[in-house]
Amino acid sequence: MIFRQLFDLRSSTYTYLLADEATREAVLIDPVYEQVPRDAALLRELGLRLLYTVETHVHADHVTGAARLRDLLGSRVAAGAATGVEGADRLLADGDALVFGRHALTAIATPGHTDGCTSFVTEDRAMVFTGDALLIRAAGRTDFQQGDAHKLYRSVHERLFTLPPAAMVYPGHDYAGRTASTIAEEVAWNPRLGGERSEGDFVGYMENLGLPHPSQIDVALPANLRCGRPDPEVEAGLSPWPSAQRSFAGVLEINPRRLAEELRDVLLLDVREPAEFVGELGHLAGARLLPLGRLRAEIDSVPRDRPVVVVCRSGARSAQAALILEKAGFERAASLEGGMIRWRSLGLPVGA
Repeated sequence: MIFRQLFDLRSSTYTYLLADEATREAVLIDPVYEQVPRDAALLRELGLRLLYTVETHVHADHVTGAARLRDLLGSRVAAGAATGVEGADRLLADGDALVFGRHALTAIATPGHTDGCTSFVTEDRAMVFTGDALLIRAAGRTDFQQGDAHKLYRSVHERLFTLPPAAMVYPGHDYAGRTASTIAEEVAWNPRLGGERSEGDFVGYMENLGLPHPSQIDVALPANLRCGRPDPEVEAGLSPWPSAQRSFAGVLEINPRRLAEELRDVLLLDVREPAEFVGELGHLAGARLLPLGRLRAEIDSVPRDRPVVVVCRSGARSAQAALILEKAGFERAASLEGGMIRWRSLGLPVGA
């Protein structure tokens, strides 16, 4: 199985990618709206086909990327049957399975943080994705959104702590840099739920947390009840240049064939050295030469009235240049994917 653990710094949310190596079919657990370009780039670079996005619950601290990924990649949205979300493609009851290639995730109803909280265990019971029901040395809050400390205690003890002790626990969040745990560790060391702690101990603990409500709750809850469907103007604001796409490394890139169709509409900025500009690979017609070493000093001379495509030999220097331009406030500055090497390999025209 292909497995990646991804992180959203703003909400401290973990997103999990699981995929079958043979069929390249994938599922994505708890995607974050703002991280959709990152997730889509990783899927693209690994050659994976996203079958499902999977929600562990209706989140209060971030907006899910489920609907956006469905629009972009054709994936289906899956969530627990008790979440009450509108527009999901599959509402999962306890025991339902999501199959991807030779692998599967089985839904385990674990209410308490919210009514619709659902954990997901792999077919070999070696990994469990617990959302906010069970965190590393902690547990999800029970003071809003149908929270019930009694339910949560029973969910964890009866549904999660009965999994194999060696099963890896992957939570929905962590605020202290911890990435994973095991069922055995949480049974022994979880200060809210482990050891000899009773249901009464847990309820008393949770009733006295005194935490403020999540800062994004007023935006996140209504959006997540629609699978993360945003307002149209918000969606449009996230794509200032539809022709380009961001790589998993975070660089905005444009495909050579797409650029060939838009040459008249962009500013071409070649960041190689002068000898390379007139060397064997040639250069694009109309490109301006501005070597990377001079870019920061001369950045104010670069027009901002149209998209900028940065070109180099292989795409390495142009990637750095695109990031420099973006940091300087250029909203549409992309690196030519693969540089002049890729451009020439495709037989696309060069300047005289």
